[in-house]
Amino acid sequence: MALETTTGGDDPVLARLRALALAFPGAAEVETHGQRAFRAGRLFAVCGTGEKGRAHPRSVAFRPEEDERAALAQDPRVFVPAYYGAAGWLGLDLDDADWQEVAELLDSSFRAVAPPALVARLEAEGSPAGAPQVAGASTSSPPR
Repeated sequence: MALETTTGGDDPVLARLRALALAFPGAAEVETHGQRAFRAGRLFAVCGTGEKGRAHPRSVAFRPEEDERAALAQDPRVFVPAYYGAAGWLGLDLDDADWQEVAELLDSSFRAVAPPALVARLEAEGSPAGAPQVAGASTSSPPR
């Protein structure tokens, strides 16, 4: 199935996000509230969310680590997504994304919601965030 989002069809940035999200153990792509999303037991990433009154079609919503939420919220690329923001999620615009950072954010989100057996698999197999290249990610980006 093509990655259909509010951008109206295949989008290379969101296709890259899809490949990254599906690299996590047990991850599956679903549709929720008209958006492509990724789950591992529960949702850990949602494509193309927006804030109230402003769309962010090339973005990902994720559940950040609680101790990093305030710092992330100061980043101008980060926003509080409608609906998901009330549960502590943040959104990140993916235009000019640092794909290593995206991988690390998805890793944290995955670990926060995945069942213990999937987190154990992640530990055993290695995280996509720890791989030198993830879905075409650049190796020139320094780790966060």
